[in-house]
Amino acid sequence: MKKTMMVLALITLGALVLFGAGTKETKAADSDVTTIRWAYWGSGQRVEISQKAIDIYQSRHPNIRVNPEVSGGAGDHFVKVDTQLAGGNGPDIIQVGGNIPDYADVLLDFFPHAGKEINLSVIDPSAIDSGTIAGRLVGISTGVNMPALVYNKSLVERIGAPLPKTAMSYAEFKEYLRVLKGKLPAGIYPMQDIGVLSSNSTPFGYWSRYNGTPLYDAATMSTDVRPADGQRYLELFAEYRREGLVPPADIAAGYAENNADTSMVIAGKAVIGFLWTNMLSGYQAATTDELAFIELPGAAETNALWQPPSQFYAVNKDSKNIAETVKFIDFLVNDPEAAFVLGSDRGTPASSTARAAGSASPADQKVIDYMNVAGPHSSAETDHVPNDTEFNSTLYLIYQRVAFGQITPAQGGQQIYELLLRMIGK
Repeated sequence: MKKTMMVLALITLGALVLFGAGTKETKAADSDVTTIRWAYWGSGQRVEISQKAIDIYQSRHPNIRVNPEVSGGAGDHFVKVDTQLAGGNGPDIIQVGGNIPDYADVLLDFFPHAGKEINLSVIDPSAIDSGTIAGRLVGISTGVNMPALVYNKSLVERIGAPLPKTAMSYAEFKEYLRVLKGKLPAGIYPMQDIGVLSSNSTPFGYWSRYNGTPLYDAATMSTDVRPADGQRYLELFAEYRREGLVPPADIAAGYAENNADTSMVIAGKAVIGFLWTNMLSGYQAATTDELAFIELPGAAETNALWQPPSQFYAVNKDSKNIAETVKFIDFLVNDPEAAFVLGSDRGTPASSTARAAGSASPADQKVIDYMNVAGPHSSAETDHVPNDTEFNSTLYLIYQRVAFGQITPAQGGQQIYELLLRMIGK
């Protein structure tokens, strides 16, 4: 018995030494690994290609781990990031959009890292300018982008309707919607209601540009929009709603329209929807029908379109891994292999070395073809309204109150005007 107990004790001691050594080695290995937290928003396609880029980078740099923190839509993303920042636990990489001025104070200046961790010389000057605020480069453009209308080409062909012209006036566009309505079965609408977009200030911003009343001028801290302008916008879609050219408010509200998974077009319930050009590949991957682009109506008349950066890669200035984080962003924007994997999902690359990779994606080619037509119908981007996230969410509520008949378009127009003044005055 004593001999047996001694053997067991020796075995136990050996196991403790063995596993103890193993634990020590694991901890030593873990201490050599730098973890980069990357917060962004997007659905299946973006998640998949982002992970492919991460895998490439990690294969080259075994000491780096990139942990994606993904939200389905921009609204959820910024709520989460704001909470993390307030708690002192912000991610290393914060993906931002047109609301980048709202985050400038918490973001790193890339300029001191130029020529070291990141190569800025191969990035288009306009892209550098777009991410520069008060002399600080706080965002690296993920690529340029354009607003567009996407339509289900296969569905149009199935119902025997003519394909739309890429450029139409508002009158021509409305008549085309009526043609579609005359051929579509019940329950399928010519167009989604773009007021239910989480970024609904984009189509309203286009409307205001088209009418020569831009939303905001940063130099004068003023808006050219008046209550009557907001009223006319709301009346336009109220008329579409009355004619059945867009769905009733209760049906439209069932589609969040913040990605392909929540889109009426992808669900087969609408022919036409609003889209940024960088989103086409993700939407196309979600359907077997062929999708294509047309301009927002009136663009050729007034050059009301614009080519903003799609989004920005930004770095939390309180990151504990600044050098490695900036190096990873350099890979995302400049590396040809990364560019080939990422495609135009976050915009057409602004880096010459990235563009040299080319693209095998038919969807990316459609983006290029659209931009060749729509590019000449664009002009300098209007300044973003301060407190952009709050402006979007409140504008959405005003639009929905009108759509559901709780207030009139005139009351809605007044509320939009007051909202703009409130955001500017904050």
